[in-house]
Formats: sequence, structure tokens, C-alpha cells
Amino acid sequence: MARQATAVKRPYGTGRRKSAIARVWLKPGEGNIQINGRDMKHYLGRPVLEILVKSPLVHLGMETNFDVVATAKGGGITGQAGAVRLGISRALIEYDTELRGGLKSGGFLTRDARVKERKKYGRKKARRGFQFVKR
Repeated sequence: MARQATAVKRPYGTGRRKSAIARVWLKPGEGNIQINGRDMKHYLGRPVLEILVKSPLVHLGMETNFDVVATAKGGGITGQAGAVRLGISRALIEYDTELRGGLKSGGFLTRDARVKERKKYGRKKARRGFQFVKR
């Protein structure tokens, strides 16, 4: 039996931060945000991260227009929150390309490229060498 394709296409965006990746879908709703099947407040646990995730929607004044469904993998909670933020911004652009200017001026479309630096041989950590002993 063939599956019937759904005609409704929800705006989608991929976000990345550190080693975290988030897939984000928007759907019309009241402003509920779910990450990995859990409510954002319970998943993130810190109000600062909640503000970070909501910031693109608040910047455009659309925080009550969409429900956000996101799946996040890798990294920690902070990296995942940053990835969801970028994913929401990209999904909003897919929803309406006119929103790009407002998101760009707010700095929501820039992927934060900072990642952990690798450890080099002959060193204790990425940059710290071993303690020097004269005698």
C-alpha cells in the first residue's frame, strides 16, 4: 500500500554550534518550543538559554506565531541551544525571505565558528606545555 504524501510543507532549518547540530521545523501555533520531544524549559534548564533560543522570534515580534519542533544532537546544552537558535533563523527565512534583512542585522544568521582546539603532541593540552624544570 502506497503512502500518501502530505501537501503541507513546514519550514525547516539546520543549525550548528560547536559540535552540536539541530534540525528545526516551524509550524503555525502559539509559541511552544520543543527540543528532543521535551519542553524547552525542562530540556535547557537555564533561563539564559531559553532567552537565547527565543531571540530570533522575539527580534521579529513573532514569538506567538509559530510552534518550534527541534531535534538536537552532539555537544552540550549550550551548544545545542545555539544550534537551535540558528536553525530557527534559517527556518524563518525559508518561511519568508523578506525576514532575512531583520535577522541579518540582528546577527542571527552568523554561524559561530568557535570550536575546541585540538591537542598537539609534546603538549599537555592544546596550548599548555609541560612545566619546565631547570634541574
